Amino acid sequence: MTAKEAMVTGKTALGIEFGSTRIKAVLIDYSGTVLAVGIHDWENSFDQGIWTFHLQEIYDGLRSCYHSLKTAVREQYGITLSKVGSIGISAMMHGYMAFDQQGKLLAPFQTWRNTNTQRAADILTKLFQFNIPLRWTVAHLYQRILDDEVHVAHIDYVSTLAGFIHWQLTGEKVIGIGDASGMFPVDPLTHDYVENMVNKFNQLLEPYHFSWQLRDIFPKVLVAGEKAGMLTARGAKLLDEEGDLESGIPFCPPEGDAGTGMTATNAVAPRTGNVSAGTSTFAMIVLEHPLKELHREIDMVATPTGAPCAMSHANNGTTDLNAWVNLFGEFSALMGHPVDAGELFTKLYTNSLQGEADAGGLLPYGYYSGENITMINEGRPIFLRTTKSHFNLANFMRANLYTSLGAVKIGLDILRDEGVKVDRIMGHGGFFKTKGVGQRYLSAACEAPVTVMNTASEGGAWGIALLAAYLIDQQPQETLGDYLDQRIFAHLDGDTLNATPEEITGFQKFMKHYRAGLRVEKAAISAMDW
Repeated sequence: MTAKEAMVTGKTALGIEFGSTRIKAVLIDYSGTVLAVGIHDWENSFDQGIWTFHLQEIYDGLRSCYHSLKTAVREQYGITLSKVGSIGISAMMHGYMAFDQQGKLLAPFQTWRNTNTQRAADILTKLFQFNIPLRWTVAHLYQRILDDEVHVAHIDYVSTLAGFIHWQLTGEKVIGIGDASGMFPVDPLTHDYVENMVNKFNQLLEPYHFSWQLRDIFPKVLVAGEKAGMLTARGAKLLDEEGDLESGIPFCPPEGDAGTGMTATNAVAPRTGNVSAGTSTFAMIVLEHPLKELHREIDMVATPTGAPCAMSHANNGTTDLNAWVNLFGEFSALMGHPVDAGELFTKLYTNSLQGEADAGGLLPYGYYSGENITMINEGRPIFLRTTKSHFNLANFMRANLYTSLGAVKIGLDILRDEGVKVDRIMGHGGFFKTKGVGQRYLSAACEAPVTVMNTASEGGAWGIALLAAYLIDQQPQETLGDYLDQRIFAHLDGDTLNATPEEITGFQKFMKHYRAGLRVEKAAISAMDW
């Protein structure tokens, strides 16, 4: 079947992922081949002390992204997209969206980037004896309660961004277990919220006499392959204002970007791992056994099928690095030689390979927001060097690329000390777009071979498209792991790279500086208050 025939007959799957800086739509056939892509760039706002996206931005971004995809289909294939076999929605995990019975947003959407939940996270972690990170939905909810916010009494529904968009398109208040595991702890056996922790949380609510308990307001948990509703007529109009898209399209469970990253890298089985590197950077390793201790630096989440997974999640990735690259772009234009952004990134990334293995003693912290792994609750991007540092462009770029992995490396070292085993690490996201650069540095950080597939640049949008395809095209008794192994990744190409001993030693030296310099980063928060 040709690509055009697949689209005309609806033998396709559509994934739409709301990332931190880009909304991306990927249309694939049932072999996982990308047929068309749509994009919409956006950026969060820091509004009255809250990292947020406004509702109108969400709706506009959804429509714009789909329109971009529809235009690409028309230009590439000469047809109007009206049929899709299945759809999946994913988005950045965590955060807090609360609605009343009329579906009105009760408080500004708080994204994962917010770190204003320390007190709640500490109380819940102690109560559950389970790490509750600051960005988790239940931490946001309980912090709103502790802060006596009036809207809490009127809550009818709380969800993540992916769950909210799915609800708008299908009318269903459900969520994939991977995304759910960033709202509240989930049980790998029951594929639901952990019951004894639900009961403990409800006991915390008793003095407030709310009309609701946790399960009343949180979405129903589903796993990969389960039906999660269908596109309503209202949803079809919301997605495609021109009215060409047919309603009735089945949806897979909405997922978070961690789950789609695992899917996009075929890292859903025990002893497999992946690193997603972009605005935030997180490493995921699917566990064979539970961790022996509670670690505040490590999230315990789930794969899209509910298997336990340890996550080292850094709030800060490439945001500050991108700002530096854009600065070089401004300089180039000022000198009368404007450079394409893609070419600029490629040249600067590639040039970093000429730098010293330890980045010449340079030390940046791209803390655009607070960083939970290093227990720093407010962001201050800073750049440090000594009189002995070797300050040149190659080392400068290498240091900024290294530091994008710095906080995640701390979490990976904890898992190594726990005896966690991993057979393969897969990388995906914009950090790996320039071949052989970010991949090499991640290998040095992980001290293990790193594979980047030729689909890596499509990222989580491709991953949620695969989950949508699995929903509609799975064979009887076929697991998600088997589906990915045998029907998707068996025919895909990738490159595997192993850092040299010198590069590993260099990254270790950089991390020694990184750990030691954290006291300067902390001091900068109080010193730089303008």
